[in-house]
Amino acid sequence: MIRFDGKVAVVTGAGAGLGREHALLLASRGAKVVVNDLGGAVNGEGGDKSPADQVVDEIKAAGGEAVANYDSVASREGGAAIVQTAIDTWGRIDILICNAGVLRDKSFAKAELDDFEFVFGVHYFGTLYCAHAAWKHMIEQGFGRMVFTTSIAGTSGNFGQSNYGSAKMGMIGLMNTLAIEGFKKNVKVNCISPGALTRMTGNLGMDEDFMAKLRPELVSPAVAYLCSEECEATGATITAAAGGYGRVHMFETRGVQLDPKAGVTIEQFAENFAEISDLSKADPCTPGAEGKIQERLDKLAS
Repeated sequence: MIRFDGKVAVVTGAGAGLGREHALLLASRGAKVVVNDLGGAVNGEGGDKSPADQVVDEIKAAGGEAVANYDSVASREGGAAIVQTAIDTWGRIDILICNAGVLRDKSFAKAELDDFEFVFGVHYFGTLYCAHAAWKHMIEQGFGRMVFTTSIAGTSGNFGQSNYGSAKMGMIGLMNTLAIEGFKKNVKVNCISPGALTRMTGNLGMDEDFMAKLRPELVSPAVAYLCSEECEATGATITAAAGGYGRVHMFETRGVQLDPKAGVTIEQFAENFAEISDLSKADPCTPGAEGKIQERLDKLAS
């Protein structure tokens, strides 16, 4: 059985929905949990301590250990304070689940730049601030697990969610680099792309029978595994919805290598565009700045 005895977890946005289920599951398997929630509305306005307090009470009633935190992830000070709550209470942080989120949906034609900045502040920078505060502790102790919450709105797009989707893709870029930098210190960083019926998704206009299958608790086993010592994966984006799970990954086609010494014309690129775009000959993207450049050049030389 996978357990988290002795481990300290921070879950942001844990007062309801997905975050609540993540916190309850980890606590039921022995983790000590910082339940962070500002208690604001879906659009980020307001604040209420009761959601976080209620989850802490649930965990304690079941025999677990938990403490509430009400700081906002959307500031450097807030992110640092959330992590410091774990350090001050239990002396360590082993697991960070960045789940806090807001929505300010509008078509791009009607989008306001203030909404972009606000949504990025919670989703991307909120993830960054918490991860940055936790990173040094995990590196020093030689163990850590981080799970960022991305979305199909980022990986595939969704009408009216240009601010939300682009912030969610930013998390994947952050994950990709942290997965490389944390690997030797046993700090694994992954993303979850969930489908769940929560207060954030209840007004998206999807079929009610379909939405009823998207119970938040069906996402949490995937998240908990990614937080476990048993998990060796890093840099993975896992989809989880209605008991179905998959992996999303960037791929690059085999492409075409033209002679860099001879130069390349627009017409040459156009003539080869079909082969360049042929997804039937695609491989997972190679981590690092070099990518597939040297691989293609080697083929040219041979």
